[in-house]
Amino acid sequence: MGLNCGIVGLPNVGKSTIFSALSNAPAEAANYPFCTINPNIGIVSVPDERLDKIVKLIPTEKVIPATVEFVDIAGLVKGASKGEGLGNRFLASIREVGVLVHVVRCFENPDIIHVSDSVDPARDIEIINIELALADLETVEKRIERYERFGRLGGEMAKEAKTLLPLLTKIKEALSNNIAARNLNLDEDEKNSLHDLHLITLKPLIYVCNIDEEAIANGNDYTKIVADIAKKEGAEALNVCGKIEAEIALLSSDEQKEFLEAVGLKESGLVQLIRSGYKTLNLSTFFTVGSDEDRAWTIKSGTKAPQAARTIHTDFEKGFIRAEVYHCDHLFEYGSEQKVREVGKLRLEGKEYVVRDGDIIRFRFNV
Repeated sequence: MGLNCGIVGLPNVGKSTIFSALSNAPAEAANYPFCTINPNIGIVSVPDERLDKIVKLIPTEKVIPATVEFVDIAGLVKGASKGEGLGNRFLASIREVGVLVHVVRCFENPDIIHVSDSVDPARDIEIINIELALADLETVEKRIERYERFGRLGGEMAKEAKTLLPLLTKIKEALSNNIAARNLNLDEDEKNSLHDLHLITLKPLIYVCNIDEEAIANGNDYTKIVADIAKKEGAEALNVCGKIEAEIALLSSDEQKEFLEAVGLKESGLVQLIRSGYKTLNLSTFFTVGSDEDRAWTIKSGTKAPQAARTIHTDFEKGFIRAEVYHCDHLFEYGSEQKVREVGKLRLEGKEYVVRDGDIIRFRFNV
C-alpha cells in the first residue's frame, strides 16, 4: 500500500480546490470537467501539538513536522472503467495510492456545473463505487482465468491457484453486486495474497463532504446522507468547506485562528482530514531533538528501531547499535530531558524494539 492519499470523485466537486488548500501547491481548477488530467502531488505537513510542546522544552534552530502525501486525481465519470473520460488513465493513478479520499459535492451553486445537472450525493457516490468495482472486477476475472489455466497444468502454480481461487471467486461475487472488497472483512493473510492485484476497492476510504459556508457548523441534509452511507460502509465522513479552506490557506497562523473562531470552528476541516489520512494509512510518528533541529519522522506503525533509523539515513540502519528512547509524555511531565534521565525514564533499546508513536529517539550507530 502506498503511503499516500488519493483524492477522487466526480468532476467539479471541488477536489482540486481542496487539494490546493491542503498543499499550498495550486492545482488546476476550472468550471468544466477534466481540467485536471495528470495527477497533482502535494506533500502536506501533519499538525501535531506534541512537536510544538517539544520545541518549547527543547529549543532549536529548525523545526520539521511529519508529512503525508496527497494526490489530486482527475474526476471519474460513469463508464470510466470502460475508458470513458480518460477513465483507464485515472484508474491507474488510483491504484497507486494507499487511501481513497472521496470528495462528494454537498452544496448547491448554479454557477458551478454538475456533470449530472443536479446535486445528489447518494447517486454520485454510487457512480464512483460502481466504476471502481467494475475496474476491480475486470482485474479479478483476469486473475481467475489465469489460475484456472494453471490448475490444469499442475505444479506449484496449480497449488497457488487452488489456494486463491476460492478467495477470488468470493471477491468476484461481491464486486458483481457492487460490494467493495474492503467490506468483506478479509484477514491480513488474505489481503497480502491479493497485494499484486492492487484492488482499488480494498483500499481504506474517507468521505469528504464539500459544503458551503452555511453548512460549516452543523452540516446539511446532503452531509447526513453521506454520513449514513459512510456508517454502513464502516468509513469516516468529514465536512470540509473547500471555499473557506482556500481562503484560510492564504492567511498567517494567527489570522487563521481568528478566522476559524469567527466562523465557529475549533480547527480547520483540512486539519481533520490530514490527521484522518495519517491515521488511516496506519502511520506513526517518532521525534529526534537537538539544538540544530527538532523533527517529526513518519513510519509505519509496528516498525522496529533499525528500520525507523533508516528513515533518517540508510547508514543508521546498517550500523545500528542501539537506541536511546523515552516517550514525549515523559518530557511533558518532567519538563526537561535531563529530568527524564534522572528519574530513569530514558531507556536503551535494541534491534527488536518496536517504536511507539510519540517516542523521542537518539540512534547510536557505527559504520
